[in-house]
Formats: sequence, C-alpha cells, structure tokens
Amino acid sequence: MPPLPTTRRDPIVDVIHGVDVPDPYRWLEDGDSDDVRMWVDQQNTATRSVLDQRPDRAEWHRRLRELLSLPVVLGAQVRGDVVVTLERGSGDEQASLIARSVSDPDGPLVLLVDPAQRSHDAAVAVDWFFVSPDGALVAYGVSEGGTESSELRVVRTADGSHLDESIPNTRSCSLAWEPDAAGFVYTRYPENDEFHRTVHSHTLGSPWRDDPVVWAEHVNAQVWPYVDVSDDGRCVLVTAMVGWSRTDVHLLDRSKGVWIDVISGADVVTALGFGPDNQLFGTTTLDAPRGRAVRISLADAGRGPESWRTIIAETDSVLGATAVLDDELLVVATRSAIDRIDRFDHDGLAIGSIDGTGVASIVGLTVDRQRGHVFAVITGFDRPPAVFGLNGLSTPTPWLANSSTEATSADVPLIVTQVEYRSSDDTAVEMFVIHRGDLVSDLRTPTILTGYGGFAITESPMWSPTIAAWCAAGGQYAIAGLRGGLEHGEAWHKAGKRSKKQNAFEDFIAAADWLVDSGRTSRDRLAIAGGSNGGLLVGAVMTQRPTIARAVWCAVPLLDMIRFPLFLIGRLWTAEYGDPDVMDEFSWLMAYSPYHHVRPGENYPAVLLTTAEGDTRVDPLHARKMAALLQEHAGNQDERPVLLHQAGRAGHGVGKPVGKRADEVADVLTFFAWQLGTPDVVDDDAASAGP
Repeated sequence: MPPLPTTRRDPIVDVIHGVDVPDPYRWLEDGDSDDVRMWVDQQNTATRSVLDQRPDRAEWHRRLRELLSLPVVLGAQVRGDVVVTLERGSGDEQASLIARSVSDPDGPLVLLVDPAQRSHDAAVAVDWFFVSPDGALVAYGVSEGGTESSELRVVRTADGSHLDESIPNTRSCSLAWEPDAAGFVYTRYPENDEFHRTVHSHTLGSPWRDDPVVWAEHVNAQVWPYVDVSDDGRCVLVTAMVGWSRTDVHLLDRSKGVWIDVISGADVVTALGFGPDNQLFGTTTLDAPRGRAVRISLADAGRGPESWRTIIAETDSVLGATAVLDDELLVVATRSAIDRIDRFDHDGLAIGSIDGTGVASIVGLTVDRQRGHVFAVITGFDRPPAVFGLNGLSTPTPWLANSSTEATSADVPLIVTQVEYRSSDDTAVEMFVIHRGDLVSDLRTPTILTGYGGFAITESPMWSPTIAAWCAAGGQYAIAGLRGGLEHGEAWHKAGKRSKKQNAFEDFIAAADWLVDSGRTSRDRLAIAGGSNGGLLVGAVMTQRPTIARAVWCAVPLLDMIRFPLFLIGRLWTAEYGDPDVMDEFSWLMAYSPYHHVRPGENYPAVLLTTAEGDTRVDPLHARKMAALLQEHAGNQDERPVLLHQAGRAGHGVGKPVGKRADEVADVLTFFAWQLGTPDVVDDDAASAGP
C-alpha cells in the first residue's frame, strides 16, 4: 500500500485527578481546520488506493446494491382508515413517506414525501413522523447530510400537499397530536443548544417562536422528554428520560392546570401511554427488572406506584412496547433477544400469542384503538422489514404485496442458530450464528463477530445486507448478546454499564474464544466489527487482546473516553459510561479508554476505521485520533494496515442514501475478504491473508 501521510505529534499531557494523560493528536479534534481537512483527504486517498484495487470490490458493491434495493419498511402508523409508512422501494436511494387506505393496501397510494429529490446526492432523509388521529395530517422531520438536525413539516395525506409549517431544532422529536388535529404537543431544542430539550404546544398556522412551553423541569441538562396526549385532550403525559436506567413520568391535568408526578426520582424505567378513559397503560422495571405491565387510573396517578395495578407480572421474558385497544392489550415480549406479541385483556387475562414470526424482531407495533386496526413491522436476519396485519389473527399476514415473507438474503436459505457460551466470570451469554444453509463451518470459515453491549439495546434479529452478502459468499456471521444490552432485562443492562463496563468487553472476548475453541473458525479467519458504542467495544477489546482477531472494523466509534463529554451530545452518555470529571469514574474510564491503551510496537489486527463529517452524535475526532495513534505505533502494518475513511455528506448512519451505504459496506467486506479470505477466493489469494 502507498505510504500514509506523516502525522504531526504534539507533546500534550493533561494532569487529571493526579494522573498524566497524554493526548498527542488533540489537534485532530478540530474538523474545521485546514490542516485536519488536508490530513483527512490524504487518509481517504490512501484508503481508496488500497481498497479500490482489490479485485473483488466491484462484485461486493454489485451484490450490496442488489440487496439494498430490496423493498424495506422502516416504520408504519395507522390512524383512521389511513396507514402511513416510511418505506424504501426497489432501487430508491432514500425512504419515502407514503399513505394508503387500510382497506385497500394495493390500491392507489399517495406519495407524501420523497426526500431524495431535495438534494443532488440524495442526502436528505425523513427522520421521524407522527400521524394525526383522523389520519388526515402527518408531522414529520427531515434533515440533510446525516445530521439528524430535523426540521418539522406537516403534510396532508389526501394529496401530499404541505401546510405552511416549518419548525427547526426538532431532532429525534416526540410529538402527540391534539384530538382535533388543530395542533400538537412536541419537543424541540433551544437554538444552538444540544441539550435542554423542552416540551412545547403548537397550534397550526401560528408562529413556532410563540409556542408556549408545556414542560421544562430539567433534572439536568441531558434530560430527554417524550410526550403523549389523552384521547379527549384533557391530559398531557411527559416521560422524562434521566439517564439510561431512569425515567420520571409527569402528568398534566389541563382541566385543573395541575402537574402530577406519577413516578419520580427512582432508578427504574417506566414507559406509559394513554388508553381508554384516560387510564395509563405500559411497563415498568420497578420491582421487576424484566418489566411488568401496569394500569393506572387517572385518580390514582398521583398516589404513587403502590396504587398501580399489575396486570402482567414479571416473567422470564423482557416486556417491551405495548399497544392498547379498547378491549385488549398487546405486548411485545422478548426472550433471548427473539420477539413475540402476547395478547391480554385489560385485567391481564391472557388471550393468546401472535405466533409465526419465527426468529424475528417486532420493530414497530401500531394500532388505531377505536377501529381495532393492528399492524406490525417485522424483520429477521433472512428478511427485510415489512408490514404485517394482525387484526384478530393468531398469525401475521403480509399487508403489502411487496412484503418479504421468505428468505431473500442471498437467494439461498440462511441457517440461524442461537448458542450459549460462558464469559470470564462464568456468566451465560447467548449468541446468534448465521451462515449459508449448505455451509459446514470449520477452521477455514471466515467469520465476522459483532456486538453492542450498551444503552439497554437488545441485539435482536435484524435484516442486514452486510450479513446477507457475507454469508452468501460462504462466510459466517456471529452476534453476541453482551451485558449492557437488554437481552435479559434491566439487570443485564446494569451489569455492563458504568463501573461494570468491562463485563461487556469480557463477554465479547469470550464469544471470540468460543468460536475458535469450538472449531467454527480460527484466529486468522476471524474479524470483529462494531459501530458507535460497538466501536468502543471493538476498540477496547482490540487494545486489551491484540491477538483476538485478524481484522477489525471500527465504525463511528467513541475511543477517547476521557474527553468524550466535551463534544456534540457526548454529555448525554455520562449516565451510561461515567463522568471523567468525577475521580472514581475517571479511574474506570481510564482503565479501558482505547485511545489511551495503544502500545508502541504491538502487532494489532488490521483496522478499518470509518466515520463521517456530518455525524452529530459521535464526533469523528475519535476515529481520526485513534487512526493516527495506531498508524504511529502498530507493528506489521505492511500486512495488517490501519486505514481510515471519513465520508462526506453523511452522519452517524441514519438517513444515509443507498449509494453511500453500498460504498461503505463494500469497503468493509472487501477489507475483510482481503484479510480473512473467503471460501470462494482462490487458495493463493486466501493464503496471502495469513500472518
């Protein structure tokens, strides 16, 4: 490969809580400086010169374009006789908002928003949407260049025409329509402020700057409120996320002008919404780490949790999203990361389960309570997400003609198994292993291992063109359900956060060891991959166990865990990781911060770091600094290079057009095939991937 650019090293050493903390590449934090832009251009040029010359990249790109062109549904909401979907049709660059009739899904549709038409490079995306109670209007957010900095707009479902509404600073907005659809309650940020998310009330046609504040009682600047409005408009519910293991719930009775604390100050997660007669239905981890379902009358809302009625007690499944009909409660229940939908009456009497979803995830559950319409978006490793009808059925029924109900991943069946292995402290951890149906894995099988292990996120079965393409070529893909996630409830989450974050790393290391020790692959045929918090995961594991694998893909990562709260929305994550300004918390962060544990001369795996200039979640500085440090110190870079690619006009991943996604993943699979070889590559080329 061509020589990498020479990177300036500065003698910067901070003294934090009495500890010397070197930071030689701090100058790479300033992404707007000419020096950094020039350095990034040189890095991108070097990376392109390496990957573009690989003979299989064009074929990876072609296959990925093919897989990414399959129809997918990213979200659905039903209101009245209207279903609005966020879907990407075959060959489309971005997902569009589309309205259809419940009774005639394959009839005329109304294209509400095609964001790709708003820019020359299709880098505009719909971020979120909320349909009015009568199905006539949709409030949605749109952003450009992967920034997720949404602008709120409103469109009519009848003809796709827009109202004269435009509200900025509505990133990841939560919105609840008033019953008459004359306005809504919503969240937005102050101008030039990444925090202090506040709840406002908006009347259609009025200036957004005049929108009155409904709620702004921030326990800290990082609190994220979510909103709901009762069917009669009498009550507003604000669920305030205080960290990643605590939610406070506040209820405004508009008829009295009185706020009620439903629950506040407890280290539990409670998710509630309105049902019939202004009753609250939902789940809580209070006295139930896996969750229990509760019902709360308006009269009891201020009397404390002891007045709540448990309608579904804690079981061995983790309770997730709920949806309330007039006479029924639907609950997504997750066991070992696999979802199902259970049905109960309002008193908790079991009615049955909706079976037939298989090894799948329910990524969206939507109902129109008054009319009894029920739809779900369901996906799995072998099928893109699609809309299914559930009205009174025991088995999901595809609702759209183009819904994918069978394996479409590689034109051949995929085999998905779930195995259990033991972590370093003997904790049992589960892992999905996926491969082509005719593959018998052995020491030569090129394998990618990934995980996440944080923020109470479950690693569930999800459609992934990356997995599909890799497995179609004869590779194997493994996904470990690490502590820090929600695979087994809130206790599992807490066992992998803050001072216990090392548990997630140990679980991942044990997963790699199990794959090798069981003979399903070998070290030289194993790669590890992770993005965002998963990028931190592979960064930490790589620096703690350099021999863990042959290659690493580290995407949009956090890697400097001492300075992460200083940039973008990093301060939001101190509740999950710890705060380096606090001495004890600094000590556990410093113990694993990947940027601070790169050792001179160590033979690390080959590394591909990918990031994007428009990322407004994790600043690309993390990837830049880590690339520079690894390029300075890692040994054997002729065979195990350290490559960086920083994409333009892209962000953390949300809203990335198909073309950019295909480019990135083609780079990744080209990199892995180069380093690991694949069964479909000739022996000489495969052998060249060895040490």
